[in-house]
Amino acid sequence: MKNPFRILVPVMCAGMISTLCAKEAGPAWTVRADHENALYQTGETATFTITLGADSKVAPDAELHWTMTKDGVDPTTKGKVKLQGGKATITGKLDEPGFLLCKVSAEPDGKGAAGSWGVGYSPDRIGRSMPFPQEFDAFWKDQLEKLAAVPQNPVLKPVENKEKEVESFDTRVDCVGAKVSGYFARPKGAKPKSLPIILTLHGAGIRSANLPGTAGLAAQGMLAMDINAHGIDNGKDGAFYDALGRAELNNYRAIGRESREKGYFVGMFLRSKRALDFLCSQPEWDGKTVVVSGGSQGGFQAFAAAALDDRVTVMVAHVPAGCDHSGMLANRVAGWPKMVPVTDGRPDPAVLEASRYVDNVNFAARCKAKVAIVSAGFVDGVCPPTSVYAAYNELPVKDKVMLDMPGAGHSVPDGVSKKAREIWKERIGK
Repeated sequence: MKNPFRILVPVMCAGMISTLCAKEAGPAWTVRADHENALYQTGETATFTITLGADSKVAPDAELHWTMTKDGVDPTTKGKVKLQGGKATITGKLDEPGFLLCKVSAEPDGKGAAGSWGVGYSPDRIGRSMPFPQEFDAFWKDQLEKLAAVPQNPVLKPVENKEKEVESFDTRVDCVGAKVSGYFARPKGAKPKSLPIILTLHGAGIRSANLPGTAGLAAQGMLAMDINAHGIDNGKDGAFYDALGRAELNNYRAIGRESREKGYFVGMFLRSKRALDFLCSQPEWDGKTVVVSGGSQGGFQAFAAAALDDRVTVMVAHVPAGCDHSGMLANRVAGWPKMVPVTDGRPDPAVLEASRYVDNVNFAARCKAKVAIVSAGFVDGVCPPTSVYAAYNELPVKDKVMLDMPGAGHSVPDGVSKKAREIWKERIGK
């Protein structure tokens, strides 16, 4: 992997113009919001201009169908607009903090050439959907005490990498439940107390830890570790991980979700914490800097790590999952893993209660990092921007940065990844 920070494959640009997906070689059309940053105050009118692409097969006087929602939920408005000379405008607004999601298609019900564009309305005022749980701190204190009672017993197996000045290891560390399993790398001959730490964390799915990315970070002068999310073996073929996905890790996001003690993500977060324990026990650590970074589910883990370990100094969470599980109580879309099932409009009470103990909104309130960098895609249907902002707004971190991505779905465009790297490297003096 050439760039270890390209956690998700970019599929849309992050600038003002969003190319709408179409069933043809070129873009069907582009959409531009009248505010360059795609941000508005509540009650303001947003104007979207549609412009046909140069090679579009859509007629310049075609009639288009549009739908506007509050980030995918009601209230919903629908309409049609006729292109004139290949252009048309649509207007809408929100009277409450949130995101206005506009979907445009060539045919009714989103069929044919179609795409989306989102704008934010006073997103800094998006609040939590449930109060902070009274037993949150006690619950996690108990979990961390259980972890502390387990010796690390690290096992490091040397593995080859392509960086000449880096040594790397397939590493196992004991934990509560499944072991930490990942690749650890460090510059050869590094002096004691000379290197910052970086821990990279995985998005959803079942796969090996990433050796090239870890070695690449070590080559930049860091103690680096990348762990897979499940404590499984590294370096196996695809069939191995596919088999796990069909068996014990099938739909892992729902395992134990009715109980805060048995929920699958509790173990995942404890592995992130134990990985930090291992890294901070290395003599080369400078004793000052710990960076945790991930996208989607990796961002979920980054929020948890920054709350559970006060040694974390920099948290980077791109399009983070795990935000606002109880969003349906505020007529909002919860982020992946969409943990709480809803039947006849009613969320499952047991899962709803348990979800509060693994919600980034609550981890954010306990974040101990000095620097926090978060990104949100304004047309992200997996981890909606409303959910991401609900967590971001709870961060008590003075030096926090939101990287808004008006044209992005569940992706991290290169420019945003680069900007995040520039920010945290500048903060830690790298």
